Amino acid sequence: MIVRSFAELENTDRHVKSASGTWESKRIVLARERVGFSLHETVLHAGTETTMWYAHHVEAVVCTAGEAELTDHETGETHTITPGTMYLLDGHERHTLKVKEEFRCLCVFNPPVTGREDHDENGVYPLLTEPDPV
Repeated sequence: MIVRSFAELENTDRHVKSASGTWESKRIVLARERVGFSLHETVLHAGTETTMWYAHHVEAVVCTAGEAELTDHETGETHTITPGTMYLLDGHERHTLKVKEEFRCLCVFNPPVTGREDHDENGVYPLLTEPDPV
């Protein structure tokens, strides 16, 4: 059994801040736990816009605070995301989040991330893996 809090992850290697400065994420469950998914609390900062494309991952996102406009680049549709709203990127959709007020969400990734990922120039997380335990 693993028990940990987001508070204890502050300023550790599990507290990842994007190079773009638009978001930060506390990764509470990672690939190294070997449970088949990763779980993060991510905060996107007010007034920012982040374009993403999870070419190698499926992601489910549940908003817990704030507001953002989600644009699906595949269809052109936009959605207002507020607390209690979930979106699932089950088709590896390219998308943009335009943050109106600090946006806090819980994210689940499959396959799990390692904690070292940041978006590349295309908004993609690379597919990183953990070595098998000895």
